[in-house]
Amino acid sequence: MLGRYRHTVFCSYTGYFVQAIINNFAPLLFLTFRQTFGFSYRQLSVLILFNFLFQLCVDALSAFVIHKLGYRRCLVAAHVLAAVGLVSLGHLPFLLSNAFAGVIVSILLYAVGSGLIEVIVSPLVEACPTKNKAASMSLLHSFYCWGQVSVVLLSTVFFSTVGIAHWRLLSNLWAVIPVCNAVYACLVPIPPVLDEAPGDPVRVLFRKPTFLLCALVMLCAGASELAMSQWASAFAESGLGVSKTTGDLLGPCAFAVLMGTARVFYAAISKKLPLPVALGASAALCAVCYVVSSLSPWPLVSLLACAVCGFSVGILWPGTFSLAAKEIPTGGTRLFALLALFGDFGCAAGPFVVGQVTSLFGDSLQKGLLVGTLFPLVLVLAMLVQRKRSAVSS
Repeated sequence: MLGRYRHTVFCSYTGYFVQAIINNFAPLLFLTFRQTFGFSYRQLSVLILFNFLFQLCVDALSAFVIHKLGYRRCLVAAHVLAAVGLVSLGHLPFLLSNAFAGVIVSILLYAVGSGLIEVIVSPLVEACPTKNKAASMSLLHSFYCWGQVSVVLLSTVFFSTVGIAHWRLLSNLWAVIPVCNAVYACLVPIPPVLDEAPGDPVRVLFRKPTFLLCALVMLCAGASELAMSQWASAFAESGLGVSKTTGDLLGPCAFAVLMGTARVFYAAISKKLPLPVALGASAALCAVCYVVSSLSPWPLVSLLACAVCGFSVGILWPGTFSLAAKEIPTGGTRLFALLALFGDFGCAAGPFVVGQVTSLFGDSLQKGLLVGTLFPLVLVLAMLVQRKRSAVSS
């Protein structure tokens, strides 16, 4: 059914794989950054904040710019910037007198690429001729998870065999993937509907209660997912006292595997389970995982809670995209751009809050993650409001 757009979908899948590299490689090096450059937990939380704040700025501009520049140009530029940023990460901190500034500049480069990928890829797949949009969106976003799994697994193998001291080489190797996909993006067809209209004006979208609710859900979804995934490696190693290899495999790696599993699973049962119900149940499970991971006296139980948290957040982001696209069919590119903006704001706020609370309480990541419970709890309340609104309208 996809016909000639099959390659467009594959290119989009790889785009999310690239985004996973961008968002998950540096957190694996947080303790290495502490040892090499002397970064504090507060500085590490600022790195996460800047990554997603830069992406957030791109989301905001994309609502007005992408339609004018064209999807293909933006898609190619996104991957080129991602590659340049990854290469810079391995070099700029050592070339500049201020290592922290070098990392920030590198983050700026690849964050712009990641922000463009986020805004472009979802509407790109939504515009392709697929039967079940919710299932297609969930499957698309599962490739972010498989990218995250690959980053953690392959990086762990590299660190164990070559040595973590050579992480700069690995940063260069990861840059090969966005370079290849940039070439691929030059060749795939772009659905013509994407170039016809950018969608409802921003002021119109902000007047829609459904949009405002979806925006809040996206914010909490981003915060719930990233507050755990960004700190899982450091939490396992320093907070639970396990080795880096064990911590990475049972923490962020298992988190990503279960997150991808949830997205593939929902793609298979999406016709049977309504999105609002699935989103509410997932958020409730997420809150439980945060509490258990931060309060459990047993490291293994805490690690398992981190992993199950990945399953609980699996459908939050793609599910909200699908819900908004269904409820606001005239939203177009601007709808996806604004939702990505709120989602990235959550991605920045969640890990930042956890990091700041961790520093405030004597570098206790357990206390930082406990505060993170607030994000899925707000999401639960939002879905209860959505359910009430749906009942009234029907």
